[in-house]
Amino acid sequence: MSDPIELHRKLHGKLSVVGKTRMKTMDDMATLYTPGVAKPCLEIAKDRSLAYDYTMKWNTVAIVTDGTRVLGLGDIGPEAALPVMEGKALIMKQFGKIDAFPICLAEKDPDKIVEIVKALSPGFGAINLEDMETPKVFHIEKRLTEELDIPVFHDDQHGTAMVVLAGLYNALKVLGKDRKAKIAIVGAGSAGSAIAKLLHAAGFSDITVFDSKGAINKTRNDLDEYKKELAALNSSGFSGTISDFRGADVIISASKPGALPPDAIKAMNKPNIVFALSNPISEISLEQAKELGIDVFGTGRSDYPNQINNALCFPGFLRALLDLRVKKITVEMKIAAAKGIAESVKDPTRDRIVPDVFDRKVVKNIFKKVKKSLSS
Repeated sequence: MSDPIELHRKLHGKLSVVGKTRMKTMDDMATLYTPGVAKPCLEIAKDRSLAYDYTMKWNTVAIVTDGTRVLGLGDIGPEAALPVMEGKALIMKQFGKIDAFPICLAEKDPDKIVEIVKALSPGFGAINLEDMETPKVFHIEKRLTEELDIPVFHDDQHGTAMVVLAGLYNALKVLGKDRKAKIAIVGAGSAGSAIAKLLHAAGFSDITVFDSKGAINKTRNDLDEYKKELAALNSSGFSGTISDFRGADVIISASKPGALPPDAIKAMNKPNIVFALSNPISEISLEQAKELGIDVFGTGRSDYPNQINNALCFPGFLRALLDLRVKKITVEMKIAAAKGIAESVKDPTRDRIVPDVFDRKVVKNIFKKVKKSLSS
């Protein structure tokens, strides 16, 4: 890996704005700017949907953050979040041919963030919420989804969940297991919550979610409205800690290093699947996974096999949302995208359950599956 500081200093930012055409003559100036530009302006004034035909709106995504939960770094502020947002935009451009703009807000109040994003939305075809703390981001996403006529995508939730589902489809296929698998999810933040809900929507019924206090179940009286939704998934009523959990076929952790006790893994059924998604340091290392005899092991790390990487999802999914002019994201679209990712691996193995992020088939396969989901 190159020196990140030196490369960022040399580039002086990873993005720039480049025009699609040049003004070489006064006629160009008159056509592209005033007075010619008045004609598309007046057409759009009569029919706002024409902005998709006459402007960059059709291909433009706002990447919105308040810098309160950046990578594994925590609340480092909007300026410090900017390099991550630039990187996200770069990925969207390279893999999805999407023009994405970092919007780093010096504002933490959720309702004010909603109002700011609503005010900015006319210039964008989609909103990507990024690196915001929970449960605040749930409120922001919910309100924006209800109040905007463009899709609102929270990658830390939906992107992670879709790639996890894709990896799980292939891991179960490799091990000869099915949707009856007993699943434990460690972590009830953005990623853990979304993973649990998407897996349940995809037909997995034996799911127990754990937070720092243990299993989330209906008997607890300390749950907010979002965790109550997770409690409803706990069909067994299990109330202990992850260390007490026995007979899991799958453990998915979206928590922090050390959050997966060896006892829980040793008590799993065989063969088993473990996804340790904490970044940049996973809950357990590859070496520990081998020592514990995990059959299919996935992480968020690029230096391990089976990288459960959001970059597999968001370029293709946002490309589909933009091209299909989707107004609201549905669970059917998410499941379809996961299938598109999974099916990009022709012959999955224990060490290859998801495609490479540079595989050009992924964006195309996500688009096809999402488009098909709209007509089914």
